[in-house]
Amino acid sequence: MNNPFDLPLEALFQMAARINKKRSFLFVSKVLGKHLPVNPYISLMGGAILGLLYYKLEGYPISLDQTEIKSAFQDPKVAEKVFRSIKSNPFQLSEPTLFIGFAETATALGTSMFDVFSGPTKYIHTTRENVTNKQPSIVFEEEHSHASAHRCYITDNHFLKGTETVVLVDDEITTGKTALNIIRDLHAKSPRHKYIVASLLDWRSEEDIERFNQVERELGISITCLTFLQGRIVVNGGPVDRPSSKTCANSKSEPTILHYSIDHMFKYIPFVSSFEDGTKNVRPYLMETGRFGITGNDRPAIDDRISKCASVLKSQRCGQRTLCMGTGEFMYLPMRIAAEMGEGISYQSSTRSPIHPFDDDNYAIRNVYSFQSQDDRSVSNFFYNINIGMYDEVFVFLERVSSSEMLTPLTDALKGTGIPIIHFVHF
Repeated sequence: MNNPFDLPLEALFQMAARINKKRSFLFVSKVLGKHLPVNPYISLMGGAILGLLYYKLEGYPISLDQTEIKSAFQDPKVAEKVFRSIKSNPFQLSEPTLFIGFAETATALGTSMFDVFSGPTKYIHTTRENVTNKQPSIVFEEEHSHASAHRCYITDNHFLKGTETVVLVDDEITTGKTALNIIRDLHAKSPRHKYIVASLLDWRSEEDIERFNQVERELGISITCLTFLQGRIVVNGGPVDRPSSKTCANSKSEPTILHYSIDHMFKYIPFVSSFEDGTKNVRPYLMETGRFGITGNDRPAIDDRISKCASVLKSQRCGQRTLCMGTGEFMYLPMRIAAEMGEGISYQSSTRSPIHPFDDDNYAIRNVYSFQSQDDRSVSNFFYNINIGMYDEVFVFLERVSSSEMLTPLTDALKGTGIPIIHFVHF
């Protein structure tokens, strides 16, 4: 097992049973801020330290010591200190580099890795969404996924056409086939020599690693994998076939619901999305998410908008125990805003991933709340591990909800948590 920072496994993940015939288990991350609530600075450290690994790979000196890095994943105060230090002194790259984050789970991880670099850098994340007035520049499939199609849309036709190093960012590599799929697609359109695959966990077998070697030889490229933890897994048994038990608390109390519009603080891209039932969402997308591409030159303005938004929302806090919740692919901006909203903040996101809940201390997912997506009623979404009395309030970050009716299923699910105050933040 390769563990370059000697991180305790219990600081990285817990196990759960996945509702998926392709793969029956899930390493539920304690870093991502997806399925489990975490301090937002610990989530931001995930991408920052992947960035450090890449910077070290490129031959640059590293000032952070291993003890400090290890502490940052266990102590939110240390995480904040290290993150702020890196943000104020970003890693300087001299060579052009393109970072690509994988939807849905690694959109924030990819952005937070890109965000710790200065120099000629670019970032984009893949999306599950179908943008009707734009052709995707990349389409590829993901292994083990419920929603397998990944797409990349760009506003600059030259964004993906360079010869620069490409850094692919995912939360976990199991076989690596997804990464190889996008490498083949990218290489067919714009050949380049160097690819990096960065992930929190790398479980590839010897056969999987040899597949990477074969692609390197076939295409005449180099592929280097960076990870917090590389090891092997042995799978016994198969998928859990029984239906998921609904173990959510289902509170009957009626919360206070507040709405805030902060659309004047950010920039927008006027694209339209369509769904399987034929409906469309004409609300514009946010520019700052990276879904359509951003560059290193955009970082200072994005940081400024995040801080201004966080200041406004911080002034609206009513309690000491506050949950901030991203939605779907919309993870990074909410995470960054949450980090600047003061003490007592936890962060997580809704997800497409269905997981079997089981109320046991040694199991990752204790309860589940399901609802129809606020973006697409044909897609089931979930959030996990909220108990009655756990939080004083929740801030829910929404990128482009088309109507109050579309928000009803999520609102009903949130009512079941018993959280007394629900703040909806509309971008």
